[in-house]
Amino acid sequence: MATIGFYQSLWATEDRHPGRPERPVGERFDQVKADGWKGMAIDLGALSLEEARACIPHYERTGLAGLLTAFPRTIEELRPALALGRAIGAPFVIVVGQVMPLRLADMIPVAMRWLEMADREGMPIQFETHRNCLTNDLYTTLQLIEHIPEMRLSADLSHYVVDREMMQPITPDYEAMVRTILERSGSFQGRVATRNQVQVPLHFPQHRIWVETFLRWWRHGLSAWKARAEDGDEVIFLSELGPREYAITDADGNELSDRRREALDLRAMVEEIWLNLDAPAASL
Repeated sequence: MATIGFYQSLWATEDRHPGRPERPVGERFDQVKADGWKGMAIDLGALSLEEARACIPHYERTGLAGLLTAFPRTIEELRPALALGRAIGAPFVIVVGQVMPLRLADMIPVAMRWLEMADREGMPIQFETHRNCLTNDLYTTLQLIEHIPEMRLSADLSHYVVDREMMQPITPDYEAMVRTILERSGSFQGRVATRNQVQVPLHFPQHRIWVETFLRWWRHGLSAWKARAEDGDEVIFLSELGPREYAITDADGNELSDRRREALDLRAMVEEIWLNLDAPAASL
């Protein structure tokens, strides 16, 4: 039977409030474990490689499953990240590739070299749909995955909603493009965006239409993944509700919502989708 695993991001447990010290990393691992997450993702965009390696004992101590997001600035810089992914037991490494040629013809060899490296190192990779990286642009990413059939994505659709300033209602063209991205994705990341803001509070009434849009998209992506999954496969849904400047703040720097609570609410919403994938969409 195929299953779903819900992971939290260490970056998403940061407070980043001016004048208030961060909680120790170990304490945040303990909180994530207590909140019932299966795994913790560490992020080489928020931690140095040495700081990330220092997290290994916390995985061993808490029993949380591992996941890693890498931001390689050169082809070779991905290699130590793949080794770290193995050390924390990650099923794959998520790549936010900082090698960014302008032309599609030059992007294809970059993605291919990282895929070949991952194959040699025995650590699968998925390319995150993210701004300021190889997959920055929705249109180009669609062309990349057309040229590279083995390329798998980690879908964080918030970046493309902002990048393309998608309006409600979502046009049929954009809907079809998003579905193509979802159908090539091996994992999914949880954040809700609007056309102008990459992360918005989930429970404000003005954001309801966007929450419903993302839930609809995640349902499609999870359904497509499950249809091709084999017995024993697990899909990862990673909560990525980031701290400021992702989180919206008031004049005093205080966030407008409780991200820890929102992450748990988001997890519950997606778990309900997963449990009802075989039901008609209208019944969810």
